[in-house]
Amino acid sequence: MTDDQTRQWRLASRPTGEPTEENFELVTVDRPEPGPGEVLVRTLYLSVDPYMRGRMRDAESYAEPWGLDEPMQAGVVGEVVESNHDGFEPGDVATGNLLWADHAVAHGEELRQVDPDLAPVSTALGVLGMPGITAYFGMTDVADPDPGDTVVVSGAAGAVGSVAGQVASMAGARVVGVAGSDEKCDWLTEDLGFDAAVNYKTTDDLEAAFAETCPDGVDRYFDNVGGPVTDAVWGQLNRDARVAVCGQISQYNATEQPTGPRKLAQLIQTRATVRGFLVGDYQDRWGHALERLGGFIQAGDLRYEESVVEGLENAPDAFLGLFEGENIGKQLVQVGERSEG
Repeated sequence: MTDDQTRQWRLASRPTGEPTEENFELVTVDRPEPGPGEVLVRTLYLSVDPYMRGRMRDAESYAEPWGLDEPMQAGVVGEVVESNHDGFEPGDVATGNLLWADHAVAHGEELRQVDPDLAPVSTALGVLGMPGITAYFGMTDVADPDPGDTVVVSGAAGAVGSVAGQVASMAGARVVGVAGSDEKCDWLTEDLGFDAAVNYKTTDDLEAAFAETCPDGVDRYFDNVGGPVTDAVWGQLNRDARVAVCGQISQYNATEQPTGPRKLAQLIQTRATVRGFLVGDYQDRWGHALERLGGFIQAGDLRYEESVVEGLENAPDAFLGLFEGENIGKQLVQVGERSEG
């Protein structure tokens, strides 16, 4: 590959069920040139996230699908190479929704400056990026626990769940995390300060496990997974409980969608509120969340982990690993290093 070329991943085919490497194609193309008001960014890190599975579907089943044989999008933090926008100059670090690629062009208004002195630049895709902001508003605005409440977080060892649980702890709640390995459960309780954790893969009776870890019932549930875990939590909901529906990763690879919401009769008895949300709902308040999350990190109240795969060529492997539960914290792909000087 020459200096005037770049690599990018494209969607080669739409998967049926769980994606495979055959659904991706790595191509080499001419490096793009920035137009008026645009910025050329060299990727340092790109994010892979469960929601991307939806974008691999067709337009009949997903509102904003990726096009076949077209570059795939991702949250990226990168270094500015060329700029035709007054807000950026070469050497700056920026983040935005770009491509699975070595280089990409975006209008300067679509990018956000990243302060490399505040925290490692990779955090702009995790705890100080979309996942952290999702967790912050999902917990503080949607779930909104009171001191002493019992909060259950599924997918708790992931980028969103790990932050959501810690935010609940800081609000004075008792927090129970759900994860898929003993290592992850130990990380939640020993490193992040969760009060208890349930390994859903080794537990024979999830309802009994939640009855044991939540003896006073569940007041708030932050749902990242859906499926049997959510069914089991449903039976422990207290009166006036709140459920924040953030994701349903257990359903993303299903070839047939479930027939409908289950166990709704329990909501009648508990008068529980179930509310879905998207981080985009809070676009005008991102600055507030970043300020708060940054303050928590600096005070030592918020801890995070990153799972990093090296090399753009390994991006599909990093993405597929999300559905095997391989990552702890935020899953990233490191594509390049910052320039010196």
